[in-house]
Amino acid sequence: MRLQHLRRDAGLSGKELSARCGWHPAKTTRIQKGDAPPSDADIRAWCAACGADDQADDLIATARAVDSMYLEWRRLHRGGMRKVQQDLNTLHERTRVCRVYVSNVPPGFVQTPGFATALMGQITRFQGTPDDVAEAVAARIARSRFLYEGGHRYVVLMEESVLRYRTAGPDAMRGQLRHLLAVMPLASVSLGIIPFSAQRTVWPLEAFYLHDDTVAVVETLTAEIKLTQPRELADYAKAFTGLAETAVYGDAARDLIQAAIDTLE
Repeated sequence: MRLQHLRRDAGLSGKELSARCGWHPAKTTRIQKGDAPPSDADIRAWCAACGADDQADDLIATARAVDSMYLEWRRLHRGGMRKVQQDLNTLHERTRVCRVYVSNVPPGFVQTPGFATALMGQITRFQGTPDDVAEAVAARIARSRFLYEGGHRYVVLMEESVLRYRTAGPDAMRGQLRHLLAVMPLASVSLGIIPFSAQRTVWPLEAFYLHDDTVAVVETLTAEIKLTQPRELADYAKAFTGLAETAVYGDAARDLIQAAIDTLE
């Protein structure tokens, strides 16, 4: 669809674009209808014909990602949750710097077994997928090793609401919050909390993970979305920067976590 918009914006007919690209008009029709996926070379030729060479790389990334970018959780979890957790561990193993924003639950790599068990049990029941929670929790908790191995850094932004939601029972919540305090001093971790009282410059968003500026993993209720398009990665990086400016760190962040713990005592 974006290729068709480029052609129209350039004031070209299908025949004119085909002539500039050096191929038969039927090929242009097939590409525009989605009957024939364009190759990288086709996209570059199309953009050149429209005077939009600067958009070629972004369109190529979009075309490459279209089949794998949107994956429904029920499809991913059709055999249980363990496989997805193992695949995520592989992605984290390759990642040098991971920037994370969460507005609902703590990131998996800092979850405790008790909290993860409660959360993944809820997800399994909601989705109606096979129950392999114990195995999935073990795979998720294994991800925490990257906090202690060299070469990995995690920059985490967390809404204060994450500290307050009773996603698990009191004991599991208390243990989870204390674990956040325990990982904060690690050299591999930067944890910022966005207080309820913060003056917003970026509104609360869905949870997302930026891996080395090469892929963004966005989590919605029904699907995992993997983005690789440069313009979308730039938007998420921009949002992360804006959110980071409203967060508190160090003692101020610890005070917010401790205050949440105190409500559970």
